[in-house]
Order: sequence, then structure tokens, then C-alpha cells
Amino acid sequence: MSQPDEEVLHAFSRELVVTARRWRTRLNERLKSIGLTEARWAALYWLWQSPEELSQTALADRAGVENPALVRTLDLLCKAGLVERRTCKHDRRAKVVVLTPAAMPIVRQLDRIAAELRAELMSDLTAEELQVALRVMHKLRTKLDAADPDGLLAEQPDGEAAGDRLDRQDQPH
Repeated sequence: MSQPDEEVLHAFSRELVVTARRWRTRLNERLKSIGLTEARWAALYWLWQSPEELSQTALADRAGVENPALVRTLDLLCKAGLVERRTCKHDRRAKVVVLTPAAMPIVRQLDRIAAELRAELMSDLTAEELQVALRVMHKLRTKLDAADPDGLLAEQPDGEAAGDRLDRQDQPH
């Protein structure tokens, strides 16, 4: 099997980045109707998807944000009664974050809105096309995770990687 040339690699990476941003923007627009910002819906979504209780650090890792950014979001979600911080059963020094019953109607709305968008955007894709795309995404994600085992380059809520922010601290955003 031949390797793709630089032009194809560049075109693929550009399409991947633009598509991800546009998808997230479209979802953000729709979720504003139920009062959710990207940071809030990401935290709620990952808590809902997790079969076990998550520490703030684990939640930040799954949501692709740094801990300080997540703390502010969790403070707002706690104040709204949607999540609670609890002492970890196995380590009293650690805190876990859990959804409250009040969050469930919002999470169900979030899921319905996201499902509608998925159906709309992927309606003309075949099962085979999606399987190929999933294999490609999985390979890329595996390489990215291996290259950043500590999550130092986790995406920030504004779409920048942590390393990008360090390079441009003095520039206006």
C-alpha cells in the first residue's frame, strides 16, 4: 500500500480540523436554546457517559480541558444544582463529580439535540464509510494519546491547545 503524499495529508488534516470546529459550532448553536455553553455541555456529557464516578482530573481529561477551566464550569453547574462534588469512597482526600437527578432532563435534551445533528449531518453516509472513518479516527487518536500521555496538550474551551496558549500569552484573544 502506498503512502499518501504531503498534499493529501495536508488536505485531510485541514478538513478534519475545519469539520470538527464547524460540527462543534453547530452543536453549540443548538444547545444555547437549552442554556448550555460548550464547557457546560461537555462536562455534563462526559459525566453522563461515564459508567463510574469521575474525579475532576479524569473529567478534565475526557472533556479535553485543563483542570482550572473545569473548576469554574463545575462551580456554575453545582450552583445550578446539576452536579455535586463528593468525597471519593476509596480516597477521602479526593473528590468525585456526579450528576444530580436535576441534570437528567437537561442531559436527555442534550442527547436528543446531538442525535438530531448527527442524523442530519450523516444521513447520506453508508455504514461502510462510517466504519472506515472510525478506524482512521481511532488510529489518529491512539497516536495523539501516545504522544501526550500526561494530557499536557489538552484542548482548551476556546479550541487552542495548552501549548498554543503558552506561546501567545501576551497576545489578545
